[in-house]
Amino acid sequence: MYTIVLDTNFLITALKFKIDLFEEIEKICIFDYKLSVLDRTLDELRGKPDEKLIKALIHKKEVDIIKTNTKNYVDDILAGVDKNFIIATQDIGLKRRLQLKKIPVIFIRQKKYLELKNVL
Repeated sequence: MYTIVLDTNFLITALKFKIDLFEEIEKICIFDYKLSVLDRTLDELRGKPDEKLIKALIHKKEVDIIKTNTKNYVDDILAGVDKNFIIATQDIGLKRRLQLKKIPVIFIRQKKYLELKNVL
């Protein structure tokens, strides 16, 4: 089973382009998975225009919240995961770091659908 971790910019971008990310993830992931966000991601959402809507979606869809005991940047935490994780992000720098470690990545293509890369 994979844990798909939703990054802050991925959540914001999916909402901006009106992508039902939960439905789209279900389409591309033909394996067992659970959706998660880092507690630090919720911190990053503070003050963003769609903060309440994103947090309501996370709650409604029962997305797990991963507790971190660090003050590191979210990107550094995500870049340090192992191969049982898939990271959903739009951050180009983070995608490159994950590709070097061969960590699977989900990202938005053409403002309307999701693509999954590096799954073994």
